[in-house]
Amino acid sequence: MEITLKIEPDAFEDIQEAIAWYNKKQPGLGESFHREVKESFSNLKVNPYYQIRYDKVRCFPLKKFPFMVHFTFSENRNLILVSAVLNTSRNPNE
Repeated sequence: MEITLKIEPDAFEDIQEAIAWYNKKQPGLGESFHREVKESFSNLKVNPYYQIRYDKVRCFPLKKFPFMVHFTFSENRNLILVSAVLNTSRNPNE
């Protein structure tokens, strides 16, 4: 059975904000970020068994951008639920 990937609204917003921020820094960079995020989702559907970082949340780091995809995987439902796509270089208090 194929694994389904669902993106929570907060994670979708994280992605959209990062795309806009990168496009302001350099035209086209946001699109590169978006392609890498989509590629990471494809990789997760092949292998969702990344290390559990907290509670039942697993994390997948992007290769070219300082972001980490936070997700849960329900084996019995074959469902990946992406809850956040967070910048690992940003101060969380800002």
